[in-house]
Amino acid sequence: MTTQRDSVQTGLSRRSFIGGGAAATLGLALSGTLAPVARASGADHGSANGAVGGFDGYGPLRPDPAGLLALPNGFHYTVVAESGVTLLDSGEPTPSWPDGAASFPRPGGGSILITNHEVRAPGTFPHGVPKLPGLTYDSGANGGCTTIEIDKHGNRVREYVSLAGTGVNCAGGKTPWNTWLSCEEVYPGTTGSTTQHGFVFEVDPYDESANLNPQPIYALGRFEHEALAVDPDTGQIYQTEDPAAAAPHGLFYRWTPPEWALPLGRGSLRALGPTDGPLEAMRARREDGSVVADLCIAIEPGTTYAVEWVAVTNRRPTTNAGVIRRQFNLEPSATNPARDITRSRKLEGAWWGDGGAYFVASFARTGDGSEVQHDGQVWFYDPLSSTITLKLRFAYTPEDNDNDPDGPDNIAVSPYGGVILAEDGAGVQHLVGATEDGHTYFLARNEAGDGSSELAGVNFSPDKRTLFVSLFGAPVVNGVVTVPGTVLAVTGPWKRQGGGGPPTDD
Repeated sequence: MTTQRDSVQTGLSRRSFIGGGAAATLGLALSGTLAPVARASGADHGSANGAVGGFDGYGPLRPDPAGLLALPNGFHYTVVAESGVTLLDSGEPTPSWPDGAASFPRPGGGSILITNHEVRAPGTFPHGVPKLPGLTYDSGANGGCTTIEIDKHGNRVREYVSLAGTGVNCAGGKTPWNTWLSCEEVYPGTTGSTTQHGFVFEVDPYDESANLNPQPIYALGRFEHEALAVDPDTGQIYQTEDPAAAAPHGLFYRWTPPEWALPLGRGSLRALGPTDGPLEAMRARREDGSVVADLCIAIEPGTTYAVEWVAVTNRRPTTNAGVIRRQFNLEPSATNPARDITRSRKLEGAWWGDGGAYFVASFARTGDGSEVQHDGQVWFYDPLSSTITLKLRFAYTPEDNDNDPDGPDNIAVSPYGGVILAEDGAGVQHLVGATEDGHTYFLARNEAGDGSSELAGVNFSPDKRTLFVSLFGAPVVNGVVTVPGTVLAVTGPWKRQGGGGPPTDD
């Protein structure tokens, strides 16, 4: 994924404030209403114990003697995969750059974890996904997925290739029928590619034969996919776009399944034709009816816009000029005085929960064409009201790279309340928790290398006892990987935020 380090001048620190000094309300309660906004002074942010906004979460983070992940007291991790070290069933080492992931119930207890590997050009990433016969889409591409089985005691059982020959597999999303949709964050392809890329692929955690002869889901469009969320009631799939180019900015998409394909299940997406079901892009409007051209303008949490959907006419473009996000007006004109689409810089993670789709805008800078700067937004799309609401915002204040959250990327709705965000910003990276009333806190800190490698793949196990997270890994320096990608399983005294109670069933 493109990071702030790729997009802004070095030396800029990013001190975060919720809603410009006010704690946002996530509004995750079943009522869907907003609780009173809590105040938090700037002095409370980035305190020595990792607390943000005056809320301690699970307490101070303890330095890790092994130099991987700092956690609160009572929490522990185990390493379930390490790039270049642990071995696959086929004998090769675990691939590099673990990214988006999801876990599924394992027969007999434990979890099945499917992990993306965001591998790009050959030679840059020493451990690509092995291109095994029958599991490879393109022999010239090096990304894909591995599947890790973990028993009920947290022990690694096995790891194997479940998708190969794809490019830059960034995030994705879990389906209600218990499969993983892996997204390619690349268009048109990577160095060495022999066919088209920029698609979504389905991976089955239970039936290895279902992963043979991998096929793109053309109906979901061809663009730089980041993540997606699936509505369990309608089968509609919401997708985020994170283009490498700063302009034009990406779109938020909705795909609606055709009636004949319902209810969706295993094999349904593979049976789709290339244009089955409408693919649409989001257009948001203010109360006065004017189009919101850029989501970055929303500053106050609770800001809500009405949403309508605009048809994508060519969902499988073949040229850069024809890429989907360029098929919409970029500037007002005499014949169309209003911009006809809503854009955002750095649309990243997505997760279905609380009856809607959460999605993340990682950051915005005036230098990349954004009107207003921020260090991250969390939005919620409500399909019943056809609205999006700003739930959380980190303001841009260039003071501190390490002690304040910035650049949220992957997101997961926690069964213990609130959400968990994986940082991909500047400086030291954290897992950032946000409670139901909008207070944020540090749940973990990356201590591998200089700590600047992003965190990714955050998701809870089906029994809600384990939080999986990946240390993405540091770039290759003089042919050496200074920090390998690592997949960790975190356990500890989880509790409902705000006091007691069991986890939710979400």
